[in-house]
Amino acid sequence: MKPEPSAYGEFYRNYIELVPNSDLIDGLKSSAAASLQFWNSIPEEKGNYRYAEGKWSIKELLQHIIDTERIFSYRALAIARGDQTALPGYDENTYAENCRPDARSLKEMVDELELVRKSTIALFKSFDESVLDHLGKASGSNLSVRAAGFIIVGHEIHHMNVMKERYLK
Repeated sequence: MKPEPSAYGEFYRNYIELVPNSDLIDGLKSSAAASLQFWNSIPEEKGNYRYAEGKWSIKELLQHIIDTERIFSYRALAIARGDQTALPGYDENTYAENCRPDARSLKEMVDELELVRKSTIALFKSFDESVLDHLGKASGSNLSVRAAGFIIVGHEIHHMNVMKERYLK
């Protein structure tokens, strides 16, 4: 089941609403399959394409998805294990500036995305139902373990939609 609105910051509502599944593990698995098919369909030579000056390249956008999944997986782990530390936000533009996508192939990055998602699925499978509703603080807002998982899926869907609308017209 999807998380209650009190389990995440308002900023994340759109991501969670994009997730068609109500079962988290099914959502993580099905979005992974769709995502890998999508990213593998993009030719290598388009990896550095930007739809406008100052916008991220396709590879920078893919790295952003990977980085965000890792960050939200860590947040879910910390909250699930009872860590009461308020977890900081992160500056996605600073991460993008320092990810060095030109040093990697798009194929390598898609392979990394697949590995990260496999790890994320294993992590969330390790949580029992009672842990999924543990609540912590991240980026100044409530965040449940369950919400972190749904945000991972919805964030990826959001950016794949951006890719289709702005990068791959």
